Amino acid sequence: MAYQIAICDDNPADVRFLSNLLKSWGAERGALLHMDTFPSAEAFLFHYEEQKNYDLLLLDIEMTGMDGVTLARTVRSGNESVQIIFITGYSDYIAEGYDVSALHYLMKPVHKNRLFQVLDRALEKLRRNERMLTLELPEEILRIPLYEISYLEVRKNYVTIHGKQEYTVKKTLGEFEPLLDERFFRLGRSYILNLTQVQRITKTEVTLSSGCVIPLPRSMYEPLNRAVISL
Repeated sequence: MAYQIAICDDNPADVRFLSNLLKSWGAERGALLHMDTFPSAEAFLFHYEEQKNYDLLLLDIEMTGMDGVTLARTVRSGNESVQIIFITGYSDYIAEGYDVSALHYLMKPVHKNRLFQVLDRALEKLRRNERMLTLELPEEILRIPLYEISYLEVRKNYVTIHGKQEYTVKKTLGEFEPLLDERFFRLGRSYILNLTQVQRITKTEVTLSSGCVIPLPRSMYEPLNRAVISL
């Protein structure tokens, strides 16, 4: 698979430096990379209107015109899966990255080994996002990316998959467990949660990033916390 990468930075020397490091990393990992470079956030967004299939964005924060954080917010509003890495000379912006689920901040000057470590994490996340759940519905076969699934819920003999849409099939939770991956956690007899969607855990309930609140069995509080921390 070829990975689509964009570098957005208004410093040509930094763009060349990052491009060369990315080529070196791709060659070492056997990853095919297609790279585009942009001198401003505005130039990127103009191109992005026609091509939204980027897997990885490396964004300078301090740019003339629109800054990298604002650009990331614009992209993230319609794209949950793209991996975002900020490049910055200042640590003041780090808190803002949480708003857009940034993978990492790299401080300038960027060091090769640190960049490679972050790119390895990005590649692993991208590969995980390629995994699908196949559903056999009455009139179609549907493939749902696992990262889009918020949780699964069983009621009587039916399981509902909650995500961008809801789908209900006649199965058991046990039949779904081997079809999922390490992001998913069996919560008692009624639920399987996507741990990456967990926003808050109390002694009695779990709040997901969608705003959905799920009751938490008393015995599951510690196991769930350990699962989230170790993910």
